[in-house]
Amino acid sequence: MNALNMAKSAYAAPQIVLSTARGTEYRVISRITARMAEAGKHGTQSWPRLVAALHDNHRLWTALAIDLASPGNKLPEALRAEILSLADFSLRHTGAVLARKAEIAPLIEINTAILRGLAKTEQTA
Repeated sequence: MNALNMAKSAYAAPQIVLSTARGTEYRVISRITARMAEAGKHGTQSWPRLVAALHDNHRLWTALAIDLASPGNKLPEALRAEILSLADFSLRHTGAVLARKAEIAPLIEINTAILRGLAKTEQTA
């Protein structure tokens, strides 16, 4: 970057993107789901990409489960229990997919359902 561009950028309006927590969750889950779906289309040819996407999905659901179980979580108890059940299934099913004993489709379906729920709550917020 040359001096003129640096000077221009110093006086430019800051480009700050404000985001809600749900919006951030939506983007993260959406990216991971898209990566799983894309890798799942190509079978064994994209096994390393699928493993990476599954790893990220596992990390996502682990983080969600920890948050849901924390005392500060403000979601209704019944909803937390339902999502924790999905987290448990997702974590177990990921292992089965990695062991090549299960298909990836249920993980994509669960994430897609969560995305629909997040989109609805974001619209009403």
